Amino acid sequence: MLPEEPADAPGTAVPDVAAVIAPPAPDPLAIARLYGEPMLRMPTDLYIPPDALEIFLEAFEGPLDLLLYLIRKQNFNILDIPMAQVTLQYLKYVDQIRVRNLELAAEYLLMAAMLIEIKSRMLLPSRKSEVEEDGGDPRAELVRRLLEYEQIKLAAYELNTIPQFERDFVRTQIFIEQSLTPTWPEVEPVDLQQAWLDVLKRAKLTQHHRISRQELSVREHMTAILRRLQSTRFVEFGELFDIAGGVPVVVVNFVALLELAKETLIEITQAEPFAPIYVRLAYSPA
Repeated sequence: MLPEEPADAPGTAVPDVAAVIAPPAPDPLAIARLYGEPMLRMPTDLYIPPDALEIFLEAFEGPLDLLLYLIRKQNFNILDIPMAQVTLQYLKYVDQIRVRNLELAAEYLLMAAMLIEIKSRMLLPSRKSEVEEDGGDPRAELVRRLLEYEQIKLAAYELNTIPQFERDFVRTQIFIEQSLTPTWPEVEPVDLQQAWLDVLKRAKLTQHHRISRQELSVREHMTAILRRLQSTRFVEFGELFDIAGGVPVVVVNFVALLELAKETLIEITQAEPFAPIYVRLAYSPA
């Protein structure tokens, strides 16, 4: 028997379970919490990388993309670009790139050099011979590249709007249960002729050189074939011929087989091309 627990002494307070489980109230002076403890000041050994909180509002695919963005944003005529303003804005953006990524800025610096060259050529007086050799406006080559880039960019955007497989749609798959009833292909006359030649060849190998007169009835052979087919479902084509009877018996038996097929009393079937030929009774509707 377990000993009884002593009753609470008079004047002692019982701790509130809800107050013990509930988390402490947040400290308004704490800047963060580390393992549940409030942090009142930043650690002295905390290292924050310079690019930890960078936010890129505009992403460009190259110098031409940036230059086209500056021109279209301010509604400049692309055929008459104000080189002073565009070059100044372009250089400001390149300075920001150089601070973050020097390798990426190398490609943009090449375009900046081209813009400065075009600007200087427009400021300096040019001779008539130099104008004819350069083709007139020094901005012509830059304008041509910008127009080609804009056309390619618009074409890529239109291609991206076309629905793509496994991105915008998926193909549905439907499983259709095929019928279990076998469908026999039709026997070609060439296959029937080849089977008949094989039977005839075997009959000639067992023939006897004996002259005799024998009366053969096609009707009797037709009846014999029907009786043979009634006892079994399928009979192979070559098994319907009595090779020992000789060529005359085989010929009459083949004629009887053709007559039965003509009168639709039997069916000649084949499972697949070049497969053995089978004969069976025709099923008449009830």
